[in-house]
Amino acid sequence: MARKSGSNGEKTRIAVEDAASRLIARHGFAAVSMRQIAREVGVQAGALYLYTPDKQSLLYDLMRGHMEDLLDTWQTTAMPQDRPALDRLEQFTRFHIHYHIARAEKVFIAYMELRNLSPENFAEVERLRRSYEQVVQDILEAGVAEGACAPLDTRLTSLALIAMLTGVSTWYRDGGRLEPEAIADRYVDMTLRLVGARVAAGSGT
Repeated sequence: MARKSGSNGEKTRIAVEDAASRLIARHGFAAVSMRQIAREVGVQAGALYLYTPDKQSLLYDLMRGHMEDLLDTWQTTAMPQDRPALDRLEQFTRFHIHYHIARAEKVFIAYMELRNLSPENFAEVERLRRSYEQVVQDILEAGVAEGACAPLDTRLTSLALIAMLTGVSTWYRDGGRLEPEAIADRYVDMTLRLVGARVAAGSGT
């Protein structure tokens, strides 16, 4: 997204992204107009073009920004690769659950609006998605090599695992029966069962 200099410009840019995320998650990309986004922010429709050239670019920026932040946040918190694979898998599971619970609207857009990206924008977002999927696949391959996981199709299992974990963002609600950490505990157990874990992982299992 084009950046307008100055603190007020930065605040408005963030407000535009937040408004677009809310509206697109609620109504779908095709049903949301730039005029609606401007009204949500409290600016004239023409002012939006100081921050984005068009609605397609706005959607792309939202989806790319989500994936880049996801990857960057993981990379700053991930255990070293020389740690046991199941410890790393447990950490990844907990990270994914907490990250996605806190960003349900952006997660919904990132998965449900791929079809509305232009081919070139889709290719870039898909590249970022595959980078994240590779994180899981690498952990699973290490687990198989260590004998900590049952032999498995690591590519297919990594996709199934991410789909299972991401689903939490569609049903989690504040004040529900389980707190996020308790949900993460249960998902760790399901994850270890999915990969045929042969030893206990970490202190949280």
